[in-house]
Amino acid sequence: MTGANAAARPAPPLWQRALPWIVTLVCFAWLGHRIAGAAARQGKTAHVYLMDVFMSVPWHLWLALMIPYSAFFFLVDSTVVWRVVNWFNARVPWREILPIRASAYIISILNEQVGKGAMALYLNRRHGVPGWEVGSSMLFIMFCELLYLTFWALVGYAIAGDELPHQFRLVPWVALGVFGGFGVWLAYFRGWITPRSTLRDKPILKAFREAGPLRYAAVAALRSPALLAAVIVYTLALRLFGVQASFLHMLGVLPVIFFAAAVPTPMRAAAITIWVVLFPEREAQMSAFGFVMHNFFIFFNATIGLLFVRRAKRELLSGS
Repeated sequence: MTGANAAARPAPPLWQRALPWIVTLVCFAWLGHRIAGAAARQGKTAHVYLMDVFMSVPWHLWLALMIPYSAFFFLVDSTVVWRVVNWFNARVPWREILPIRASAYIISILNEQVGKGAMALYLNRRHGVPGWEVGSSMLFIMFCELLYLTFWALVGYAIAGDELPHQFRLVPWVALGVFGGFGVWLAYFRGWITPRSTLRDKPILKAFREAGPLRYAAVAALRSPALLAAVIVYTLALRLFGVQASFLHMLGVLPVIFFAAAVPTPMRAAAITIWVVLFPEREAQMSAFGFVMHNFFIFFNATIGLLFVRRAKRELLSGS
């Protein structure tokens, strides 16, 4: 993917650029309707109703949870990228991954996938790795995220299914589809089915061609500490907002929330909406909770990126 190719690539159609904003507007319109109804039942305006929620939160305790968790997530996330890149692309020290992964969080404010593209550009210029092959590693990481979130959603449902909303009865069926599809996917890239197919030889599929089952499992194992830490942090943070939930309940809920957070909408509107769907009796608390949790997380990670951006720029220029 050279600069010339990038310049020649046509701009995405208008509907594709507008769709995330349309979804965001729909989500916030629905949230506004729910909050206004709840406020009216208490004889308050929506603004006063929400402000009462924000004023009731002990923010110093909330920050004491979120700052260490965000830093821990950054280290886990960087380790996953480092491991995958070293498997499939180039021998890159862990300390070199930190600045580019952190800097990519700045771009990820708008779109996580664009942030991964920035890492691909860095590895291409710094280490000469072909862009399509780096893109293959980023796709591999995204694919493993689907698998590990599905696994933990299934574990959470198995442990605390009775506590979860009835919609979660679909989780075992979704998991069956995901893992069944993964079995076919793995068989294809191992050459066990359609061995004469040339699609698997494409550079963008390099990581999948070289990855065996243990590497998928290894990425899930490396990523899982961040999710388990999130279960603890989100449960304790939710209690600071006056909503009680058990750790097991959160283990079932959080993978679904993180799926929604991956939807490319500004301000993680889809994830905020899911919180209200899952806790419909606490509209204001869950709207405020979802908004501050997801947006603090992405903006604090971007702040970490600002600490590394000069180093990342220096290394990028030295490698071009």
